[in-house]
Amino acid sequence: MKKSTRHSKITGEFAEALVLYWLSKYGFECARVDHTGIDLIARSPDNSEVMGISVKSRSRYAGTEGKSVNLPATDFVKAARACEAFHCSPYLAIVVDGSDIIRCFLTRMDHAEKLLGNGKVRYWRMDRRALDKYRNDPQIKGFEIHTHACSWRDTETECNPSADRSRE
Repeated sequence: MKKSTRHSKITGEFAEALVLYWLSKYGFECARVDHTGIDLIARSPDNSEVMGISVKSRSRYAGTEGKSVNLPATDFVKAARACEAFHCSPYLAIVVDGSDIIRCFLTRMDHAEKLLGNGKVRYWRMDRRALDKYRNDPQIKGFEIHTHACSWRDTETECNPSADRSRE
């Protein structure tokens, strides 16, 4: 499958909207911002913390879902500077669209740095072992969306969303 020439930009916008939706659903007041270093600002419903969130997203072809998300160290610096200017806590959101699952992770930037080290590039691993570690880490919040997509080349019966899927 070949992706569109604008797929990277569309993926980024989708990921930002998805994180906004998720936070809003759970009572966060939030907004998309256009600022170097952060993409979203959100206020927690449980306390007065204001989060400056840098959203990183990837769209993976089938079979490459386990590849790490490479994060340049400069992105962490830019997020910290933006959060300093807006008096908010730096957070990192990672959204990865695999072949049949979309995963989202959200954690404080300093916790991400502890996990990922301080190299010029940091690697958010996506292998099974790392995913289990993230699920069991109370400082990482997240969700998964399981998807079923049909190809434009599928027949109508293979692609009919209203078809009875109880036999699957």
